[in-house]
Amino acid sequence: MDRETAIKRSKLSASELALIETYLGRTPTVEEIGMFGALWSEHCGYKNTKPLIKKLPTKGKHLLQGPGENAGVIKVGDYAVAFKIESHNHPSAVEPYQGAATGVGGILRDVFAMGARPIAVLDSLRFGKPESPRTRYLVGGVIKGISDYGNRVGVPTVGGEVVFEESYEGNPLVNVMCVGIAKPEHIIKAVAKGEGNLLFYYGSKTGRDGLGGATFASAELSSEGEDQRPSVQVGDAFTEKLILEATLELIEKNLVIGIQDMGAAGLTSSSVEMAARGKSGIEIDIDKVPARASQMTAYDFLLSESQERMLACIEPSKLPEVEKIMQKWELDYAVIGKVTSTGRVIVYEKGKKVADIPIRYLVDDVPTYTREITKPAYLKEATALPAFHIPQDKTPLLKDLLKHPSIASKRWVYKRYDHMVQTNLLAEPMEAGGAILRIKGSSLGLAMSTDGNGRYTYLDPYLGGMQAVAEATRNISCMGAEPYGITNCLNFGNPEKLEVYYQIAKAMEGMGKACEVLEVPVTGGNASLYNETDGEAILPTLIVGAVGVIEDYRKAVFAPFKKGKDLVYLLGTPREGLGGSMALKLLTGKIAGECPFLDIEEEKRLQQAIRELILQGLVRSAQDISDGGLAVAITECALLGNMGVHIEADGDISPESFFFGESQSRIIVSIPVEHEEAFHALCKHYHIPVTKLGVTTEEKTITLLYQRQKISLSTQEARELYMTEYLS
Repeated sequence: MDRETAIKRSKLSASELALIETYLGRTPTVEEIGMFGALWSEHCGYKNTKPLIKKLPTKGKHLLQGPGENAGVIKVGDYAVAFKIESHNHPSAVEPYQGAATGVGGILRDVFAMGARPIAVLDSLRFGKPESPRTRYLVGGVIKGISDYGNRVGVPTVGGEVVFEESYEGNPLVNVMCVGIAKPEHIIKAVAKGEGNLLFYYGSKTGRDGLGGATFASAELSSEGEDQRPSVQVGDAFTEKLILEATLELIEKNLVIGIQDMGAAGLTSSSVEMAARGKSGIEIDIDKVPARASQMTAYDFLLSESQERMLACIEPSKLPEVEKIMQKWELDYAVIGKVTSTGRVIVYEKGKKVADIPIRYLVDDVPTYTREITKPAYLKEATALPAFHIPQDKTPLLKDLLKHPSIASKRWVYKRYDHMVQTNLLAEPMEAGGAILRIKGSSLGLAMSTDGNGRYTYLDPYLGGMQAVAEATRNISCMGAEPYGITNCLNFGNPEKLEVYYQIAKAMEGMGKACEVLEVPVTGGNASLYNETDGEAILPTLIVGAVGVIEDYRKAVFAPFKKGKDLVYLLGTPREGLGGSMALKLLTGKIAGECPFLDIEEEKRLQQAIRELILQGLVRSAQDISDGGLAVAITECALLGNMGVHIEADGDISPESFFFGESQSRIIVSIPVEHEEAFHALCKHYHIPVTKLGVTTEEKTITLLYQRQKISLSTQEARELYMTEYLS
């Protein structure tokens, strides 16, 4: 490859190339340009987000490992739980099946490289207009990619979300979170240290697929995307299963010093980042790397993102036992280099040195960019409420919301997943805003959820950032679990545009504030920027994955109403406004108005109250209010429990706000009549206002009355609308 081609592929700016020459004191080789381009990409180097990430709260009482490793780790009883979320947006836009499949494969490796066995996957997906043929093509490919890979490896997909908005038409979002469990003593880090120790490659052979994937993920898409297919990786789930078992065996037998998967930037990132953590140097003989294509160059080997590959640091004396494990699991393997004390990465090809770089230049001295945080002009127009009209009969609007593919049941998604494999899941995916899995051999329940709302972050990035944390943790609290930590995925447009940089900075500020108040540390995450197609950015979409714990999983509650004649209450304050709501979007076609209200201190008290109500056995069901508002939340509780409900309330806010407003920090609960007094006392203790709404019934009719305005439909009709399948 010539130098000009290498520079073009690297996406390095002229100033960055000049800085590299200053660092090295010479002109970089083609291989070095590729290595700098990959590790200085946004995907690996976080050059636009690192200054913002440093401000996030990363300490917590349950934390074992924070940011900087393959995955974050929390302490749960006698166990360690590793979890992380990653994006595979651009590959999924170009080749949806392989893009999504390899997204699952990559996040699984991040977790088992820590020594934790994956027990659950959750996905957070965003697509364009529901009626668009391109959207249907992308949805079909992504869902099949996730299901095929997860099912074959034997890890259940237990929850997530699927949202449809016009802004994702050209640039879908595929965010995947994995949760794994280990004994604390088996948690291992991605480190290479100890002069003379070996760099041990194992897994699949290296090909040219995924070449330049990290830089591809850090640039805008164009509608002419076919030429980007070589940047998309190709997955092999059966090999992944073998690697998973081999990796856990290596760790359990204490045969490795450190392990990292070859994800973004492939061999370059895994080797260099491991050495950086160990404050070591490394030497690599590129000719030793197992190849599956002929005439591959050092550049190809260094930057290929072929899937299902791992790099371990091992002591020479342990090599024979390591090799036996590789042979047992029928994996390709090779010693491809060694650890040195030079602090440099040196790469040889056919005996010739093709790269020689001080590691700090690749990892520690990545240029970072801090821009002016200026409120965008679009916000003034966007937050103005457009004219709209809702007829007195609001039943048709509720019906339209129930069948909208962003709100309707996602059974058409999860029925394709083997969500019951490993037999730990306690409720069907659609019965809660998250999922709870039991930890076998204990009473512990592990709760998890993924959430985010691009509409809210578009209207108010700061509140939107807080809301993503609030809803993810609220979903966990609504099952009775205490949130222990979060991971995040930053899905935004081009950060070089001041409007987008403002969205990123304020959303992260809001996320940080919510984590601080709710006392949930950020354990790690992923930045996916440049999500634009032909210059048009997606909605600013901050996705939060949260993990929490309930001491006795048998006390967990879920959304469905369980019994007739239970009292239905609203926890939290109803507030005026349809801003940012799904109802307003259906009525006007616009994302507009003031972002739904959120007081994070009130949110904290609400979550404490609902957890205590559940642990004391005072409530039979709980469901937070989010997309679609109170009317949708109550209807979901009824139809999922095959119950009726009669609501009759009055108040100061408008009927449309009462039924369809999406103000935050509100939960619908059902309680036995005999618990009403204790319920009121506990809510009063936490200073949480409550509103008595009505009662559950056996009559299979949903009736909502407010200020003499009525919504009414049968439970059966509501279920049929809600179970509308986007892909049958």
